[in-house]
Amino acid sequence: MNAPEAIIAVYCASSASLATEYYEAARETGRLLALHGAAVVNGGGKMGLMAAVSDGALEAGGTAIGVIPQFMVNNGWHLSGLTRLDVVSGMHERKASMASMAAAAIALPGGIGTFEELTEIITWRLLGLYDGNIVILNLNGYYDPLLQMFERAIGEHFMKPDHRQLWSVASTPDEAVRMALEPCTVHKFTQKF
Repeated sequence: MNAPEAIIAVYCASSASLATEYYEAARETGRLLALHGAAVVNGGGKMGLMAAVSDGALEAGGTAIGVIPQFMVNNGWHLSGLTRLDVVSGMHERKASMASMAAAAIALPGGIGTFEELTEIITWRLLGLYDGNIVILNLNGYYDPLLQMFERAIGEHFMKPDHRQLWSVASTPDEAVRMALEPCTVHKFTQKF
């Protein structure tokens, strides 16, 4: 197989007790990225949506890269059979490594770890530390409360209205992949502290 044209970070849940539709969407996201010639990079976990995204990419003949801290490998939490597994020292290095190789990021539904990854990459884009597309896959309105919180932050002047340009919102895996892979026009944000 040829080298992937782009590497896309996919942030998502590692929980093993989710509704089937979330697993299906994760697998489809991985599959579609592979069919578009893009590799997937995620946290390299062996359960939940993380494993489903990787499995979808691999089953479609694509590339799946995992980045996982050593303590998680020691606990047996890593997925076997990935194209590549990068073992790092800790969580901060994991996120930095994923972001440094990713041309874009997609956030699937997830828990606190996914929220943290998503808000950090949005912050990095705001600060000019990351210049890829950031897509929130709002499957079944999962992210509606977070998007409402962003709107409240804008309404109460904690964020600026043009900060809405930091991310895009998709409702299907196909739409999320398309948004992630389209050329990124990075808006320069002027911060006044």
